[in-house]
Amino acid sequence: MTTNKFCEITPEIMKLAKLSSESSYISPDLYNKYDVKRGLRDLNGKGVLVGLTQISDVCSTEVVNGETVPAPGSLFYRGYNVQDLVRGISPDSHFGFEECTYLLLFGKLPTKQELQDFCAQLSEYRTLPTSFVRDIIMKAPSKDMMNTLARSVLTLYSYDDRADDISLPNVLRQCLQLISLFPLLSVYGYQAYRHYHDGASLYIHTPDPSLSTAETILQILRPDSKYTPLEAKLLDIALILHMEHGGGNNSTFTTHLVSSSGTDTYSVIAASLGSLKGPKHGGANIKVIQMFEDMKTQVNDWTDEEEVGNYLRALLHKEAFDHAGLIYGMGHAVYSLSDPRAVIFRSFVEKLSQEKGYEKEFALYSMVERLAPQIIADERKIYKGVSPNVDFFSGFVYRMLDLPFELYTPIFAIARISGWSAHRLEEIAHNGKIMRPAYKNVGERKEYVPIDQRS
Repeated sequence: MTTNKFCEITPEIMKLAKLSSESSYISPDLYNKYDVKRGLRDLNGKGVLVGLTQISDVCSTEVVNGETVPAPGSLFYRGYNVQDLVRGISPDSHFGFEECTYLLLFGKLPTKQELQDFCAQLSEYRTLPTSFVRDIIMKAPSKDMMNTLARSVLTLYSYDDRADDISLPNVLRQCLQLISLFPLLSVYGYQAYRHYHDGASLYIHTPDPSLSTAETILQILRPDSKYTPLEAKLLDIALILHMEHGGGNNSTFTTHLVSSSGTDTYSVIAASLGSLKGPKHGGANIKVIQMFEDMKTQVNDWTDEEEVGNYLRALLHKEAFDHAGLIYGMGHAVYSLSDPRAVIFRSFVEKLSQEKGYEKEFALYSMVERLAPQIIADERKIYKGVSPNVDFFSGFVYRMLDLPFELYTPIFAIARISGWSAHRLEEIAHNGKIMRPAYKNVGERKEYVPIDQRS
């Protein structure tokens, strides 16, 4: 039990929490009565249309004989299929993330010279203000790197003489700087936490300006700054697959929502980070890893389909792992037959598992990938298909790359900042109205009672 009075939950707080819970409850029947789209989605997973975008598109259906039917999922960045973008990356370079960032921000694929100039610009911005690491990152390091990252982003506001200028050129400058600095803010925050909380040696490597984003992450993270071309390549692919996913995902919608108020870039990105941190969003890959670690201790024979299947049913029945009733990494709000990011990831995962000696773990993942959709369909009423999402494999990839558990979600943020930036620029460019979604009040009207007459 904690002895820190600051975070103590007292009996008074427990009493007030009970009161708050009772007053906050709204019957699910009322959502049906008033046709409220909970989560801004209907029962079929179709989102409520709240905006327009040209940045990316998520497709999960096709029209056959005039009828809309489920189809293998596909993801497009500025009209280009992500599978084609990944295939088109030169095998001897690691600039895929930078190339796709250019595409998202400016709407076109760069020429060789444009890409070279863009990478040089990002490298130039990859420098933190003087003493920022000592004065900010090293002070009161958090055990959660997403909170550390958000705090650093908000603090950068104080170092920017044009922090509140939301003209498009200035916002672009701020976004490019944040894209460049996210690897440093994330990794340095982790190094500080590891040193002050775990007593490990402190490493603060200066980034090499000639390296790509993926290479930079590995260079400043590892004590010897060494990595293999395969490791950098796979991390680069991971960044590409996570950098954008339509305007309707929670953190990107947050970007649009907060940007519509006219606030500064640092406040917008900090809000988006808060959204991404959640276990239902960017933190899902951590849950997948934790679930599999628990599974490996509870299942004696990883090759026994019946034993693995029983564990998956126990998950759904809230009898295993965190008792949430979920098989993490399975299912998506939009995709039904397949998540294209998971499909792309899978081939790389299999190759890396063979090189790293994780064949048994990969076989277990493959079995769960095959069994879980059928078990979910047997146990629950579902309105569309269920398949592995990108989180199902991403944590496994990071583990094979020997990346620390604490950086799994920040790596997602390092990628997604490119998409957030593109959407912020889009929101600013059309200068739309502030977003004010409607909520229907279903509470009763009450007569005021003087305080000395209340029971």
